[in-house]
Amino acid sequence: MPRIAEARDAAEPSSQEQRARHVRMLTAAAELASEKELARVQMHEVAKRAGVAIGTLYRYFPSKTHLFAAVMVDQLERLASRSARKPTYDAPQDAMRAVLVRATRGLLRRPALSTAMVMSTSTANHDLVPDAARVDRMFRQMLLDAAGIAQPTEVEVTSVRLLIQLWFGVVQSCLNGQISLPQAESDIRRACELLLVDLRDPRRDGPGDANGIAPPS
Repeated sequence: MPRIAEARDAAEPSSQEQRARHVRMLTAAAELASEKELARVQMHEVAKRAGVAIGTLYRYFPSKTHLFAAVMVDQLERLASRSARKPTYDAPQDAMRAVLVRATRGLLRRPALSTAMVMSTSTANHDLVPDAARVDRMFRQMLLDAAGIAQPTEVEVTSVRLLIQLWFGVVQSCLNGQISLPQAESDIRRACELLLVDLRDPRRDGPGDANGIAPPS
């Protein structure tokens, strides 16, 4: 498991030049983690490939856990932009399942990188690594958006949270070679059937009743 550096706030890019460096660092990290396992990826290698000083890298990413949680956020943002052009599904459960299957297939195209991202995100303390918590929020919002649910109930929020946790386990099993991609997709389909049984269809039920709530922050 990657070591987490001392607790401190990571810097956020504020200028166009800083954002460009930020992108280069994320790209360099993704490239290196695609080539070899996480334990062999060194921060100085990431800095060198990104063309930044090692101090600059650590200012934005205090540890490898911070770095690859941020890479996961970047990958999810790319997935979300593609999911915005989503087809129409017969049921909200089908729309959520399609997002998860698409994410699974995307991750398995670069298994070494995906292992690094999943390991970093799933083991991170959310108080110390804000991007790990951001991954959960982004994933939840992507699923709710796919289903067209603007104001989920408490039950729906819980169901989606459990679904995301289960999905991470399925992906980990697939990356470890325990199950195949077809088996993973079958497990995802079954999980959606079981966990989303009470999911409302906004096209039929409208925006929700008095029990509807906004997603928690």
